[in-house]
Amino acid sequence: MDIVTWPFRMLGFWLWYLKQFVVANMSVIRDIISRGHDSTPGVACYESRSFKAGHYTLFAALVTITPGTLVVGAGETKNGVRIMYVHGMYNKSADELREDLRDMEERMLKGIMFRPRLNEDAK
Repeated sequence: MDIVTWPFRMLGFWLWYLKQFVVANMSVIRDIISRGHDSTPGVACYESRSFKAGHYTLFAALVTITPGTLVVGAGETKNGVRIMYVHGMYNKSADELREDLRDMEERMLKGIMFRPRLNEDAK
């Protein structure tokens, strides 16, 4: 991946995110309108793979504006890995929420960075 593919990766990420945003909105609307609830709320501790504070902040903002998820806390581990605590409404387990967050963050980093580097110390 290099600068030549960057515009396509950037566009691809934002189109993917827009789709995820619409799907999340539809899930919340369906849950509000229908009887009963499909939600399975929970909180997961997520270790970020981004090195730069700006990328971490953008990721936290994207998670927060996505319906059904909310960053409720942030910090750093002893070895310098940034962490965030995320409340999710529609994942069956904390592990599933972490997998979804990992997928979103990796797509974001590969989309917005000229030469993506991921922090391999993050679990």
